[in-house]
Amino acid sequence: MDPRAACLACLEQEPLALFEAALWIAAEHHPTLQPAEVLRRLNSLQQQVSQGLPNLPAQELAQPLLRRLSELDFHEDDEYPLRPQAALLDHLLLRRRGQPLSLALLALELARRLAIPLQGVNFPGHFLLRVPGADHLLDPCSGRRLYTRECRELLQRHMGANAELSASQLHACDARSMLQRLSRNLRQLYLQADEPLEALLDAERVLLLGTPTLHDHLARAEIYERLDCPQGARFDLEHALLLCDDATQRLQLSQRLSLLRANPALH
Repeated sequence: MDPRAACLACLEQEPLALFEAALWIAAEHHPTLQPAEVLRRLNSLQQQVSQGLPNLPAQELAQPLLRRLSELDFHEDDEYPLRPQAALLDHLLLRRRGQPLSLALLALELARRLAIPLQGVNFPGHFLLRVPGADHLLDPCSGRRLYTRECRELLQRHMGANAELSASQLHACDARSMLQRLSRNLRQLYLQADEPLEALLDAERVLLLGTPTLHDHLARAEIYERLDCPQGARFDLEHALLLCDDATQRLQLSQRLSLLRANPALH
């Protein structure tokens, strides 16, 4: 089974295997990676984390779990410019540095193994975690509690001073949403690294994991244009046009399509 199929198969299991699915995403970029070996190595980390947790009910162990990971030197990657390895889970375990979503995926896997209730929250700009029923969210990079005011400040820091916090941004999300966000992160990081073929793998997976957005089609169109593949770019621009409700942007998309049709591929 190829890595893409193995990733999707993990989502059909009962219970589903989110962390393994994310490892198969890494394996798409690094074919020699063996997710089963990484999962075995994770047993040692699980033991280290477990030994450092206080004797509390499982419902109260999510924040200590995140703080224990910080004690073990797992932190947000502050390298600039950020490289794709910040989003890949095998690199996270080796370097102990990663994006908030990568750190959250590790915490969710350890919480699952240790029977600690914990959920992912697809918060704009910075992935977060929550304990079911709690009145706060948790930062996967530090374990810090975030109440409504802190969430609003975080949102405005990433999205601008006029961004408004809504209840929907604080809800738990499912595994497909997390893997789709991971794929979007990798798509962007590989584009920044000028590796469009690698970015295309993630752009394609984004469309498979859930309903694609206007931006998803525009992002893949950009990749196809970089790869000098006007037919692929045309497909995504046409779909973007169908999803677009802004008159100015629709005009711009129509003009881009006209240029592509006027300059057919020479392959």
